[in-house]
Amino acid sequence: MRFLHCSDVHITAPYHEVPFRELGWRRTIALLELSFGGRAKAYQDAEATLSDIAADVDRQGADHLILSGDVTAYAMESEFAGARRALGQVGQDRRRCTVIPGNHDTYTPAAVRTRAFERHFGDLLQSDLPEYRVDGTYPFVRLVGKGAAVVGLCSARVPWVPGLSFGVVGRRQLDALRRLVADPRLSGRAVLVAVHHAPLTKSGRPDKPTHGLVDAQRLFDVLPGPRFAVLHGHIHRRYYHPPTAQRPHIFGAGSSTQAGREGYWLIEVDGGLVQGGTQAVPTGRRAA
Repeated sequence: MRFLHCSDVHITAPYHEVPFRELGWRRTIALLELSFGGRAKAYQDAEATLSDIAADVDRQGADHLILSGDVTAYAMESEFAGARRALGQVGQDRRRCTVIPGNHDTYTPAAVRTRAFERHFGDLLQSDLPEYRVDGTYPFVRLVGKGAAVVGLCSARVPWVPGLSFGVVGRRQLDALRRLVADPRLSGRAVLVAVHHAPLTKSGRPDKPTHGLVDAQRLFDVLPGPRFAVLHGHIHRRYYHPPTAQRPHIFGAGSSTQAGREGYWLIEVDGGLVQGGTQAVPTGRRAA
């Protein structure tokens, strides 16, 4: 079986056209990053690139697409709609597509209060084993074929202030995940766990406290060895750490639509184990 893993696609609205009352103070501060930090330019073609990636599910013979968060720039309604639109037919079928939120998708209290992510992607959050849900819709489970399962976790919380972007899965989800991976219905299946925040950086070290996954080690304790993989984003670099007896495969998808760094992972599963992965560039970007 083959899985396409992308992340941090950051569909970006034309913020200079949005009234302040709609932006709010958090997004107004973020305009500095968009303008002077170059993010608006880096993601001006993000929707088209995500469409190319979604089309590559069939072109690459992938069974399932996993998008590990940050579908938006700063949780605007039009950005959620654009991401859903870009996913096309693949995004209409939860048997073929899994999407979880990132910290940019929970950027404002209003976005969380109005359940913006859930309103746009709720059908993709349904679980094949709903009895394990303990934190809203998480963790949710997708049984893919006879040899794999995809589990969606939520590590994204509303930041106290912009600039604090650490993630927490939480004890309830982790306890449920522990019970879930022991469920006989997952016996013989490789388990791919999607979480937004990075458990390790590219160098193999924990990320800084203001940016990393706070309970990464607890996640590793539940998922030791080559049967398991953690698929994440958040850090805009694409990298891979092989499994050990104490931890799973770790795939960081980087930012799949960032200009000049477009790409994703193709992850192979066979015999109930994750076999590894290869990096690929969206077909449409190669042709450009």
